[in-house]
Order: sequence, then C-alpha cells, then structure tokens
Amino acid sequence: MEKYIPKFLIVPMEEDHGADICTWRYDSPYDVYSWLPWEQMKALDVEFGNPALRAEQYASLLDETGELAGFAQYFPLKGVTRIGVGMRPDLCGHGYGKSFVIAIAEEALRRKPSNEVDLEVLTWNKRAIRAYQKSGFVITDLYEKMTPGGISKPYYCMVFRGFPKGEDPGHNEL
Repeated sequence: MEKYIPKFLIVPMEEDHGADICTWRYDSPYDVYSWLPWEQMKALDVEFGNPALRAEQYASLLDETGELAGFAQYFPLKGVTRIGVGMRPDLCGHGYGKSFVIAIAEEALRRKPSNEVDLEVLTWNKRAIRAYQKSGFVITDLYEKMTPGGISKPYYCMVFRGFPKGEDPGHNEL
C-alpha cells in the first residue's frame, strides 16, 4: 500500500497563522527552531511579527483540510531567493518533507523565476538535509554563522538544482 503524502497550498501568512506558529514547540535538538511568544514577536516588530515583513517574505502552507501545516520565508538576495522552512512539529519525521519543500521551491520559482533558490541548514539536522536533497537541493558550501541564540555553528548552504525525476512543477496544487 502506498503511503499517503499530503499536498500543500501556499497562501499569504495571516496574523493568526503567526500566532499559531509561535506556540509550536519542537523536541530537542530541534527546539532551536521554536519562536518567541507571539506578543513578543509583535512588540519587537521582528520576522513575521512585523506586518510588512510578513506580507513581503512569509507564506503559510495549508494541508488539504485547510489546516496550517507550516510556513516559508522567501528572503530576497541579489539574484537569489533564500528560503526558510518550518513544518508543524507533529508533522515532522513522517515523510512529508519532500512534498512540503517542493511546494516551497515551486513558489520561490514562481515569484522570481530568474533567481537561484537556496537555503541554509545546520549541519547536524540530518532529517532536514535528507528532505532537502530528496526535493532537488544539493550542498554547495559549508560555513560558520551565528545562530539566533548568539552561538557560532556550522551550516550548509544548499542550492536547488531541479525537481526530482518524475516531479512536475504545479503537482502540489490542491
């Protein structure tokens, strides 16, 4: 029997999506990906707590039932769209990563077709690295960078090299 893989719809991130995302708590060692409380994000006017930044760079991913499944950030650099990815904790580790990441990559290419698409990932995050590789990303660089907690850690830069064989852009539309 074939495993069920959900499809994801990308929509503008609404304020209530941001509030929900701030309640998500990941098990260690993934807890480094948890966000500040929503009221603090808004008060500090940071990331998707800033309405303008939320509208310009963030999107929500909904599952087939319309439930919030995750989010993406589309950070603009010169000639590059750097994506950030966040999946709801209870969905992580169940084999949905490839479908999730392909939907995000498709949207990045739709937004800026001439841009290269890349992402950064902590080198210890093997689960995410596997999902990115299955989605068409390859490791192109290794460097140290500061984490949000202020500690220097090794990161890979991964660049999107194309959809996996048999994957067509647009396959993820609901």
